[in-house]
Amino acid sequence: MKGYHIFIPNYSVGVDCYKEIPWVTRKYGKKAVVIGGKTAMEKAKDALLDGIAGSDVEITDFIWYGGEASYENAEELMKLDAVKNADMIFAVGGGRVMDTSKIVKERLDKPFFTFPTLGSNCAATTSIAVIYYPDGRVNNYFYAETPAEHVFINTKIIADSPANMFWAGIGDAISKELEAQLAIRGHEVDHTPLMGNQLSLICIDPLIKYGKKAYEDCKNSADSFELEQVALDIIITTGMVSNFMTTENDYYYNSSLAHGFYNGTSVIPACTQNHLHGEVVSFGSLVLLVYDKNYDECDKIMAFHKEMGLPLCMADIEITDDDLQAIADRTAQSREWTCVPYEVTKEKFIAAIKECDERGKKFK
Repeated sequence: MKGYHIFIPNYSVGVDCYKEIPWVTRKYGKKAVVIGGKTAMEKAKDALLDGIAGSDVEITDFIWYGGEASYENAEELMKLDAVKNADMIFAVGGGRVMDTSKIVKERLDKPFFTFPTLGSNCAATTSIAVIYYPDGRVNNYFYAETPAEHVFINTKIIADSPANMFWAGIGDAISKELEAQLAIRGHEVDHTPLMGNQLSLICIDPLIKYGKKAYEDCKNSADSFELEQVALDIIITTGMVSNFMTTENDYYYNSSLAHGFYNGTSVIPACTQNHLHGEVVSFGSLVLLVYDKNYDECDKIMAFHKEMGLPLCMADIEITDDDLQAIADRTAQSREWTCVPYEVTKEKFIAAIKECDERGKKFK
């Protein structure tokens, strides 16, 4: 039988979790370079320095990642002495910081630790990275051999993050269970993707149970049990599902029509410029459910969308009937188009979007 390996990160959560940095990193070296977003580094810097105070760990520099998750920015980072001479890489910020840093750590073969400052996606936990061209167009997926060694989730910093990003993160996380279940349906799978599939089943319920309160707490910069539970769902649970259910060559059950829909809307400027990733994906989840004729689940998620203010119809993300052919044409080029247990056609996809729009209007 063919052998394989899987790596998953450990994690720490809580307002004081940065104080665990010296113990967690003790076997990996002493010099760390921070690669991050400008705002993220500003918000996390004092907590990071406080976390390593009195230890042998030294942060040698704080470096901006370049503004886009691109191979070009990764190449520029790898030229810097502070990066080349570091024992460890600390990635601080959102998803594009994490994904840029994955390229750097992989090519320089350095231990990698993540410090998400937003509850907006699972990039801090996953091995896969979404890479863009410098102009913002999606380039491809980058598959790192390993994810982060450890994820540090400071819930106070998450609570102080922009609430709209947390809101969109909830919308994005909804898709994981729906896409994983649809993508794997009909496949005879063995241990590892099967385990990821079972893990995916606990993605939606905590969002529905705690999401509204967590979102309100984020608006008020209030750390809370509910915010912690939702942050763990967004960052850890969905990320672990990805690590178990995604490989570069053997199988890909990580996403399906919800993210395919998002990729399709990349050709609609009003949508991409005015709406967040998770916001658009959340409507894609509704389209997936309508396409799959899973109307009971669709109504359940639509009711949650109404409660959260997430999109229910096309107008909410600024797309019209005139855009649908272009969206379908672009979606059909994505890998997600094939992550469905039956044939998907552009005509049926467009019809599902229209049906979803009409169904959503009834929840307004």
